[in-house]
Amino acid sequence: MTRHRADAVVKNNTTACVRGNDTSSFTCWKFSALFKSAANNPVDCSATRMRALCSVLLLAFQALGNASLVFHNVWDEWRVKHHKVYANETEMVFRRAVWEKNLQMVLRHNQEASAGKQSFAMGPNHLSDMTADEINEKLNGLKLEQPVHFTNGTFKDGSGLLTPQSVDWRDDGLVTPVQNQGLCGSCWAFSSLGALEGQIKKRTGVLVPLSPQNLVDCSTDDGNHGCRGGYISKSFRYIIRNRGVDSESFYPYEHKDGKCRYSVKGKAGYCSDLHMLPRGDEKTLQAVVASVGPVAVAVNAMLPSFHLYRGGLYNVPNCNPKLTNHAVLVVGYGADGGQDYWLVKNRFCDFSWGTAWGEKGFIRMARNKNNLCGIASFAVYPML
Repeated sequence: MTRHRADAVVKNNTTACVRGNDTSSFTCWKFSALFKSAANNPVDCSATRMRALCSVLLLAFQALGNASLVFHNVWDEWRVKHHKVYANETEMVFRRAVWEKNLQMVLRHNQEASAGKQSFAMGPNHLSDMTADEINEKLNGLKLEQPVHFTNGTFKDGSGLLTPQSVDWRDDGLVTPVQNQGLCGSCWAFSSLGALEGQIKKRTGVLVPLSPQNLVDCSTDDGNHGCRGGYISKSFRYIIRNRGVDSESFYPYEHKDGKCRYSVKGKAGYCSDLHMLPRGDEKTLQAVVASVGPVAVAVNAMLPSFHLYRGGLYNVPNCNPKLTNHAVLVVGYGADGGQDYWLVKNRFCDFSWGTAWGEKGFIRMARNKNNLCGIASFAVYPML
């Protein structure tokens, strides 16, 4: 049995073939090799030949179905690689179905990217066996802020200031390495500490990773909820009230709630105040990122395209700026091919198997697109 799609064919439900440049010859692969590549690596559909290969992969999904031994082998390899263990057979069947659905979505999206309809690529990762609702519930733990409680002290509107065309605070050593937050809704702790780490480096010349676990365990009296979510502002309020926060090396991250163990012996950071930027003002955010340093922000990370982002400029028009649920860190900005972007540090990462979410833990999000994904809806930085 042979199935055709454009310059690609599937033969006997075992082999995929792509037409060569001379239009008369085909290059063929066994499904096992194709699916192994698709499950473990992003599929590059940018070139004409690879665009046809993406068509083959989608066609193969239709041809093979769930019962295929090839699917089973690829699923097993992916599961081992990502250290996936399930409670029972029922859960495993469910997870495999979710994984397969997500993989098909990735392939369809990357086909559109190769045709110029999308500005970024997606790819399978350690989240591929989870639904969007699960990821939002377990990882996106940012609570909605109440701006009425804020005083901005000496903050001045910076939207009229001249700013450089591009900034990347990683180049100046103000950004600590990306760390995996695990299945704990602690994004608020990582985001706030990222902004504080940058300010301390500017003041002292030393970059010291601070302890998100300290905030997870100890800031409940300030209104945070550990792995069940929290607030960027209340992270800073805790540090101000506590007169410090421990270093990551002294108080290491555990991916779960624990008993507060703060000690002044491990103190590595502090702040005296915080500043909230004007809501929705990307120009002011740009000016502050350029002049102050990394800024903690809230974004809408609800979409599967965000969860499975692999690289490129993330520009999704339906990313609602009013539905922010995830805290990240803006570490710079720039432009690529005439398209403005924010350079953002994220925590959807898992380095235990050697790769990272997105662009090594970072994402480039469209800038000056009417506050896309709400990136300027709640932006905060601390003052030492």
